[in-house]
This record gives sequence, C-alpha cells and structure tokens, in this order.
Amino acid sequence: MWLGSSVVIVTSIVAVVGTLLGSVVTHYFQRRNRADTERFERSERLRQERLSGYTTFGGALVNLRRAHMDRWYAVNDRREGVDTEALRYETYRLYTTAQEALFRVQLVTEPGELVELGRAAIEATADLKPNLSHKDFDGARETSRRRIFEFMETARRYVGG
Repeated sequence: MWLGSSVVIVTSIVAVVGTLLGSVVTHYFQRRNRADTERFERSERLRQERLSGYTTFGGALVNLRRAHMDRWYAVNDRREGVDTEALRYETYRLYTTAQEALFRVQLVTEPGELVELGRAAIEATADLKPNLSHKDFDGARETSRRRIFEFMETARRYVGG
C-alpha cells in the first residue's frame, strides 16, 4: 500500500514540476518573442522616420535650388514683369524650410557623413547667387545638383535601400 501511494505522490510531483517547467519555458519564449517584436517595430519606425525625413529634405533642397535658379535667370535675363524682390524672399523662405528639414535629418541620424553631406548640399545650393557670371552659375548649378544627389544616394544606405 505504501508503494502505491508513493507512486501517486511521485507522479503528482512530476506533474507539478512539469507544469511549472512548461509555464516557465513558455513565459521565457513569450518574453523573448515580445522583445524581438518590439525591437523590430522600433527599427521599422526609425526606418520610416528616416525615409520621410530624407525625402522631405531632398525635396526642400530641390525647391531651394529651383528658386535660386529662377532668381538668377530673372535678374540676369532682365525678365519683364518678374518681381525679383519676391523671388529673393522666396529663396529665404525655402532656405529656412531646408534648414528645418536638415534639423529633422539630424534627429533621426547619427552625427557624421550624412549630416555633413546635407550641410554641403544646402551650402552648394545657397551659392547660386544672382551676381554670378553665366559660367560660374553653370558650375554652381552643377555642383548643387551633384551635392543633392550625393546626399540622397548616401541616405539610401540608412533606409535599407
């Protein structure tokens, strides 16, 4: 009789230990799975923020470049009926927009190459002044275009492209 009840006790203990062990293992894997999911979601949010920030900055640079070029042509071609003062203020407004977009790039990117390329692109675009000769303007225009594309090509690496 004693042997029969000890088998029942041992069986019960094994069942309880097995249940506890199964519960602990399940908890461990659920926790690990949740941490992996959170890490993936955080990584994806950062990727989306970077994608949005980089394209916004690229667009701001293109708009700033176009405004500088419009202003140069208006001044140097002496276009009738074009308000060069309004174009000047438009370049100031778009410069500010580009700076704001660069701040966003800085918030989602580690300091380094990409931020420096962004600064260089803004500077190159701002160099499209109306007092440049046609030859200097062509050179500055090409430099600004190249700087914008350098920024965008480098940005691709930060969004997994």
